[in-house]
Amino acid sequence: MLKRTILMAPMALAVATMRPAPLPGQNQSSAKSTIHRSSAGDFAESRVPEPVVRVTPPAEPPKPEPVALAQASRVKASHSKHSRKFDKALRCLALNVYHEARSEPVVGQVAVAAVTLNRVASGAFPDSVCGVVEQGGQERNHCQFSWWCDGRRDAPKNREAWQEALRVSLLALSGKAHDPTGGALYYHTTSVHPRWSKVFKRTARIGRHVFYKPRRKASLRLASAD
Repeated sequence: MLKRTILMAPMALAVATMRPAPLPGQNQSSAKSTIHRSSAGDFAESRVPEPVVRVTPPAEPPKPEPVALAQASRVKASHSKHSRKFDKALRCLALNVYHEARSEPVVGQVAVAAVTLNRVASGAFPDSVCGVVEQGGQERNHCQFSWWCDGRRDAPKNREAWQEALRVSLLALSGKAHDPTGGALYYHTTSVHPRWSKVFKRTARIGRHVFYKPRRKASLRLASAD
């Protein structure tokens, strides 16, 4: 009996050595094999069954409501219909703000944008932003805003100031900027004292600009008039 036990010990060691190594990340307990003695007295190997892993598929995102899709399509169509006109007005207004008030604080830039838009709504000037900005530009130095007909290039050179002018103009066109001029249609810098300023009512002084609007019985005049 002792001789049989001694012979069986190397066999058990060989069986244990032949067990496959667990895969990376595999649970050590799931890869273990159990060596036990059968009823016949021989050693046998039985493997512990690996656990079954069930993967739950991700839930599908909810589909948008038909009403939301309809509203989105209407907004997109409306934007595409008016985007070119709006972009043109935005550029004209931003150029006017840039050239007239880029060195002014934000409120001063808003004031120039407000005067431009007040003219559009007044009925005494062209009824579009670009029409107001470009009025009188057919002859040099006889336009409403001097930068438009001074013979120089109008493309902005200061990128930061241009971005600020665009931001201010977008707020003004969107109706999100308050008019700090009190409805002014005219302005001049503080370095000059034009004669026409005595005809109009002064409404505000913002930065280096003084703003005016017509009195009740005063006739409208060009802002660039002497």
